Amino acid sequence: MRDGENLQREPSRRAYAIDNEKLAGLIDGLLAELAPYSNVDILRDVFVTAVKMAQEGADRGDAKIIRTTMKELRYAFRVFAPYRDYPKVSIFGSARVLPDQKEFETGRELGMKMAEAGYLVITGAGPGIMAAGHLGAGQAKSFGLNIRLPFEQAPNPTMVGDRKLINFRYFFTRKLFFVKESEAIVLMPGGFGTLDEGFEALTLIQTGKSEIKPIVMLDAPGGQYWKDWFGFIDRQMLQRGFISPEDRSLFCVADNVDSAVAEIKTFYRLYHSSRFVDHRRRLVLRLKQPPDARLLELLNEKFQDIRVEGNFECCDPYPEERDEPKLMKLPRVAFAFDQRQYGRLRQLIDTINRFG
Repeated sequence: MRDGENLQREPSRRAYAIDNEKLAGLIDGLLAELAPYSNVDILRDVFVTAVKMAQEGADRGDAKIIRTTMKELRYAFRVFAPYRDYPKVSIFGSARVLPDQKEFETGRELGMKMAEAGYLVITGAGPGIMAAGHLGAGQAKSFGLNIRLPFEQAPNPTMVGDRKLINFRYFFTRKLFFVKESEAIVLMPGGFGTLDEGFEALTLIQTGKSEIKPIVMLDAPGGQYWKDWFGFIDRQMLQRGFISPEDRSLFCVADNVDSAVAEIKTFYRLYHSSRFVDHRRRLVLRLKQPPDARLLELLNEKFQDIRVEGNFECCDPYPEERDEPKLMKLPRVAFAFDQRQYGRLRQLIDTINRFG
């Protein structure tokens, strides 16, 4: 789901500007030198933000945060750019798992089988589960998103010296790329960091801040880690009304690699991607084959509750989608999504895929 990346421009709003004609003119002159870059309207806001910080007297610590964040984002965008057309899976798990533990072998098998399925593998580049995933996938099909810490977390042997190894200072910029650049997420047993990454991914999808994608909680065969975790989710969140029953559809629990791989491949059996259009009033679902009349009838019957108005209908590409020329020929279904019930949206996608 495209939300915030090359979307149509937002409806007109109050201009974001600085109250200094000389500085505004200097920014415009600099932007003119960057032609033919097409996103100068966005870049202007970046420059305006920097000037506003100076005018407001931002202290050195705050300025450093802005500087480092922008540098990390720009470099990571550049590293991932040549691989945008390749599907990727992010794998999370403990750095403390040892090579002779069954979780390590499960991670290695997962990396290998996802690579065989055509996916590139993203991990945190450290030891444990991260090293296992990269070992299975191999260096050519691996990305490492390392975090600079005063202890542990040197890159694992697979990623040492590889151009797809990125070192981050901030966890929040690192986590952005785990979610933004992946088509699927697999979480294996881990500590605070693993659960932090898992809950953030779930929250982003539950609230529509990230494109919807499969999330798999994978344990080693016979393991209880995620079953115990789900018991907490069920007793303390679901039964007490802190999440909706449909939110359970946003993830699955598995204890073997084949089930995890099948969950991911099934999600993209017929469904391809989605994007908001018409100033976010409609959601377009791009599919890999045209939907038949039976499917449209079923969607209109079973998913009335997430439609604001109208029906599920086949449609041509919207003008806002012209920046994705490779996807223009895909069949489409559009509807007025309420933008609240993302668990139900996942159930809708599952229904579509059963027709694949």
